[in-house]
Amino acid sequence: MSPLDPLCIDTIRMLSADAVQRARSGHPGMPMGAASMAYALWTRFLRHDPRHPDWPDRDRFLLSAGHGSMLLYSLLHLSGYELSRDEIRNFRQWGSRTPGHPEHGLTPGVEVTSGPLGQGFANGVGMAMAERFLAARFNRPGRTIVDHFTYAIVSDGDLMEGISHEAASLAGHLKLGKLIYLYDDNRITIEGATSLAWSDDTRRRFEAYGWHVQQVDGDDLEAVTGAIAHARETLDRPSLIAARTHIGHGSPNRQDSAKAHGEPLGEEELARTKQALGWPLEPAFHVPEEVRAHMGQAVARGEAWEHEWRAGLDAYARAFPADKAEWDLWMSRGLPEGWDEELRAEAEKIDAAGQPMATRAASGRALNLLARKVGNLVGGSADLGPSNNTTLTDHGDFLPGAVEGPNVHFGVREHAMAAAVNGMALHGGVRPYCGTFLVFSDYMRPSLRLAAMSHASGIFIFTHDSIGVGEDGPTHQPIEHLAALRAIPGLVVIRPADARETIEAWQVALRRGGPVALALSRQKLPSLQRTRVRLREETRQAADEAAVALGAYVLSEAAGEAPEVILIATGSEVARWVEAQGRLEAGRVATRVVSMPSWELFEEQPEAYRRFVLPKAVKVRLAVEAAAPFGWERYTLDPRAVIGMTRFGASAPGPVLFEKFGFTADAIAARALALLGRPLPDPQPPIGASR
Repeated sequence: MSPLDPLCIDTIRMLSADAVQRARSGHPGMPMGAASMAYALWTRFLRHDPRHPDWPDRDRFLLSAGHGSMLLYSLLHLSGYELSRDEIRNFRQWGSRTPGHPEHGLTPGVEVTSGPLGQGFANGVGMAMAERFLAARFNRPGRTIVDHFTYAIVSDGDLMEGISHEAASLAGHLKLGKLIYLYDDNRITIEGATSLAWSDDTRRRFEAYGWHVQQVDGDDLEAVTGAIAHARETLDRPSLIAARTHIGHGSPNRQDSAKAHGEPLGEEELARTKQALGWPLEPAFHVPEEVRAHMGQAVARGEAWEHEWRAGLDAYARAFPADKAEWDLWMSRGLPEGWDEELRAEAEKIDAAGQPMATRAASGRALNLLARKVGNLVGGSADLGPSNNTTLTDHGDFLPGAVEGPNVHFGVREHAMAAAVNGMALHGGVRPYCGTFLVFSDYMRPSLRLAAMSHASGIFIFTHDSIGVGEDGPTHQPIEHLAALRAIPGLVVIRPADARETIEAWQVALRRGGPVALALSRQKLPSLQRTRVRLREETRQAADEAAVALGAYVLSEAAGEAPEVILIATGSEVARWVEAQGRLEAGRVATRVVSMPSWELFEEQPEAYRRFVLPKAVKVRLAVEAAAPFGWERYTLDPRAVIGMTRFGASAPGPVLFEKFGFTADAIAARALALLGRPLPDPQPPIGASR
């Protein structure tokens, strides 16, 4: 042990405590307690380059216990990342790069957005999966360009959350030996001792999952160092190092207490802590020069590591130029030339055949066509591959201890699956996707939210998207789920109406820089006939895109010069709109049908195009969607002008449910006429339909 080690560790502790005190909010105890083991990892093992935080073969470090964010910010600052002392002083303040919980894309060196407990734990599993996939694809004997570890510090709370159970089980099954987690075993949560609510035998639990488990004193620098070294040599399974620590280490009155968890020490206790540690009371945010010099050596080490790796990459390029070109493409999130040619040809073929097809089936076709050209598609479903059509045929599986192909069997683990996909996306180099039923998106919502917040470009396939599921009944029929997904800022939700729209949805998904959710039907849908619409000059630029990329488009134009009513729909309901249009036009009501597969994409279009699709002059607009009507009033201008589901579904064949709940051409036409002030003489509304 160097004489500087204790001084460096106390610097981490006091930087963290000073920042929390200045902000008058935060969690000082965890950084103070975990400082020793974090210091051991960052100075003795972690391969990273502070001047190039995105170096592809760096080790990944995740602070799953995101409430202890000042631990990470202190490490980044002292290691030479572009994170100044002013940013440390501005912890949790407006516009700072040191938010209350770490945010990917905001702070250099922050790999994932963490804070919701268990998420970082599961993200790390995805990162280790991405590392293994890329290593299997690119490494050659004597030419290794992918060889790094994924480390994390996890807390008692992380291990209590259900998502960590799923993720730990998956990691153990896959034998992810490059995954090493330091467990901050401080035995304190907000309410008090963990024993109030938790009596798991953590060691046995993780051993049962197939992990390599060690227990150490978290304040014993050499013991932690030895445990990490041993974990790095144990490559046949992931590792958990349970490090017994003391929350609020050094605080005379707060150490090992719940008060150290989620509130500042207070000026008096902070002063007592500094005195106990032999730390100067002033100035705040004190960093001894010898500490800055010692920990700042990470810059030179990182540059040497990256330089060595780049030299190896140059040699690799000379030996394997085609592989190097593909590496560059994957790491830049590029797409190969002609990547969607077969997709476009398939769309034409499906249109020509005119046969009904479930959009989940069309999605499966698109995915398999893409896999022929886009080699870094990696994913699977939560034990629903045959239903979600997520399996890449003629490709191998991601297996325990080996990678024979891109098909991942996530098992019945929606929580961990979604978070692992986020981890794979944020790792880089792969294009991850996953699938389940739309109703189970509830299990994935925390990860979907973080995907949007992190701009993680995963593709989430949700099938069985409506009451069309039929006999499985209301437990499996999503009602509120589309509205809930659309409420997440930054998540693009696409509900295609037929096979062609589904194929175009996949084109959009691969071009996007953030997460995309596809809502797909179980039942077969007819192939829609599209009307060629004459566009005004100011709308033409937007209309150069494929229809789905526009978010909404005129599927079938009114027979007259200007429509009296606009019918708007998504997914399986669009075909019923076209039928209703025929009935209205027969009654001399000029009717436009708009297919709106994606609200989010439509809102991105130029105002001129949006006004063309939904002219302000047309006040009567009726929307239909076999889901909760919430939100549609933004397009109909009238909350009553929505035919949707205001109750849960029922168990019966899908066609019966659509009829009983009022999703028929006759019911749609009648509602449109009523909005125009020309009601048909009939009338009890179908059960469950909104008025």
